[in-house]
Amino acid sequence: MTLLIVGATGHLGSQLLTQATRTGRTVTATHHRRTPTHHPHIHWTPLDLRSPHQVHTLITTLRPTAIINAASRPHDWPTTAQGPGHLARAAATTGAHLVHVSSDAVFSGHAPSYDETAHPDPLTPYGAAKAAAETVVTALHPTTAIARTSLILGDDSPHEHRVRDLANGTTTGALFTDDLRCPVHVHDLAAALLELTDPAHTGIHHLAGPHALSRHELGVLIARHRGLPTTLPRTRRAEVGPPGPLEIRLDSTRTQRRLTTTLRGARDFLT
Repeated sequence: MTLLIVGATGHLGSQLLTQATRTGRTVTATHHRRTPTHHPHIHWTPLDLRSPHQVHTLITTLRPTAIINAASRPHDWPTTAQGPGHLARAAATTGAHLVHVSSDAVFSGHAPSYDETAHPDPLTPYGAAKAAAETVVTALHPTTAIARTSLILGDDSPHEHRVRDLANGTTTGALFTDDLRCPVHVHDLAAALLELTDPAHTGIHHLAGPHALSRHELGVLIARHRGLPTTLPRTRRAEVGPPGPLEIRLDSTRTQRRLTTTLRGARDFLT
């Protein structure tokens, strides 16, 4: 199959490339702001997801079998909310199967947990952008697989990098004790997304770990795993902000039953 990975220079996109090339797939990868790393088995092409013309031209020319959209810019509504619609319209035209990566940020955190039947009720602009993208891709390409995920760890993720700096005293700040998520390892997430490129997978899927942890609890696990000091500065998001959802427990049980990839919890891969 011909696989197109959109947003391939990011943390998740890079792991998707690594795993996809190991399986011998023909891979085309897009980049926008970051310069890609040369790889003999990957064809790189520039793409501004905000441009419907660029998106249409690329997909109708390449005609990939499947597309994974791993692109996201938290403070860029056109890229996060509108860009997926351009992909969905072009994918529907060519018959490509689309896998769109969404986020637990589409939820408010007011419910005890969220499974695949839960309806978005975002509190933040980023969550609203992700929820809007889910709506538009479903409307334009109903067989799209939408994969909501949570905090992504592994391969020196941004969160792990911040914990290291806090533990070493090279940065200021604190980790929230009241902001809970269900972290997932980037290796597990990428493997699950590649499984979703099978056209049999459509609709909403949840890809998160089974352990709900606060950012501070997670930071302590990371620090201990790396042999760093575990006395990390702590605070409460409800008191210092920024405003947003607090406890979001993404329930991935239903999706996990459909996949061969095991989505490990943070307590599993950080011990």
